Parts: sequence; structure tokens; C-alpha cells
Amino acid sequence: MRRTWWIYLIAVLGLIAVAAPFAWMFLGSFKTQGELLRVPPTWLPEAPTNQNYADLLSKANFPQYFLNSAIVAIAVTAGNLIFCSMVGYSLAKLRFRGRNALFVLVLATLMIPGVVTFVPLFVLVTNAGLANSYPGLILPFLVSPFGVFLMRQFFAGLPDDLMDAGRVDGTSELGIFARIMLPLTKPALATLGILTFLGSWNNFLWPLVIAQTEEMYTLPVALALYSTGQNAQNYGLLMAGAVVVVVPVLVIFLVFQRHVTRGIAITGLK
Repeated sequence: MRRTWWIYLIAVLGLIAVAAPFAWMFLGSFKTQGELLRVPPTWLPEAPTNQNYADLLSKANFPQYFLNSAIVAIAVTAGNLIFCSMVGYSLAKLRFRGRNALFVLVLATLMIPGVVTFVPLFVLVTNAGLANSYPGLILPFLVSPFGVFLMRQFFAGLPDDLMDAGRVDGTSELGIFARIMLPLTKPALATLGILTFLGSWNNFLWPLVIAQTEEMYTLPVALALYSTGQNAQNYGLLMAGAVVVVVPVLVIFLVFQRHVTRGIAITGLK
């Protein structure tokens, strides 16, 4: 125990380094503009106020931005959970010609930077008439190569005897997938859901390009726009907006943290 004290010291210092900016952001959202600009700075607000959050709700179209982010993130997460699990199950358990080649293709797409496909994807979505719409924000991200890889690796570790037992009982292939195999992948589904929700909720570049009117802006885009122009110096408003962006993801991660850790550990072992 005495020999490992330095490990705990490094862990505590790392935790402080990671948590300090978030603590400053949260406390700063309750400070006035004058206190935020004060030198030397103060950690705790001397006169806590919720005016920044009130301005965020009144001056900006915040409910619409929040609704847009929630709709897109939930739809993208649900799509990945459904389609990635189906594709992963097919690549892991079903026997068909070209299965290994398809899996190699999935792995190859993981090595392609997203910026390479950004312009072709934008042209495709625009020509399909989906720009400035929920389908344009959602459809390109309903399936991810990482999600397919994660689910395929998890399904590959499940015994085939469960499928054979289901076939003996007369269960259809869809029933075997939905009623027997899929319930066993809850850790992997939780991991995929958290990572997908996090990426979709914080996605900035694609909504910035596709959302051409203010009514379709998501929270990251709206927050970035409020950091320029006449609101550029309103740091309290920006910190309040950042807190609103971070809190939902943080809450969801804390709720499903146990499943995420288990899913990553089990998938890595397999």
C-alpha cells in the first residue's frame, strides 16, 4: 500500500486537472459579468445569480435548440442500437458468401477520416432534398462502422448452442436474434448507446452545414454562434449554455457507467 501512494497521487492530480475546467464553468455560470472579468479571479461566486440562465431561456430560442439536439441524438442512438446490432449479428453468427470480405470493408471504413466523406455526403444529402431537415441531420449517422465492429465482436463471443436450441424449438431467425441473443448484449448496447449519444449530442460541423435556418440549429451550433457577434463578451451566458450542453451527457454517463465499463472490458477480452 505504501509503495502505491504515488499512483493515487497521480490519479488525484489527473482528476483535479480534468474536473477543474468544468467546475470553473459551472461556478462561472452563476457569476455576473464583472466578477467573471475580475483580476485576480474568484472561484466561488460572491453574489450567485441565475440571470445567465434566465437570459439563455429568454434571449435565445433555447427550447427549440434543445429539442433539435434531443431529437437528433435520440434518433441516431436508436438507429445505431438497432441497425448496428443487426449487422453485427449477421457478420458474427450467420454464414453467407462474402461475410469476411464485408467485415474487412467495415474495418477499412474505420480508417477513413470523416472529413474525406464530408463533401460527398453533403452533396448527396442536398441533392436528395434533405438539407435543413431532421432526416438530413439523422440519416447519415444511423449506422456507424465502430458500432458494427463493437456488436460483431460481442456477438462472436456468445455460444452458438443458444441459437441451435432456439432452432430446435422452432424459433425463427429473427426471433433468435431478438429474443435470445440480443438480450445478452446489454453491456455492449449500453456502451454503444452512450458513445453514440455523446457523439451525436456534441456534433457540430454537420449540423452547422445542413441546418440552414435558425429553427434547425442544435445546441452546439447555437452556442458557437452566441460566442461571436454582439454576445461575444457575455461570458456568463456562454458558460450557462455550456453547462446545459454538458449536463445531459454527464447524467446519462453516470447512470450507465457500470454497463459501459463492463461492455468495454468484456468486448476487449473477447
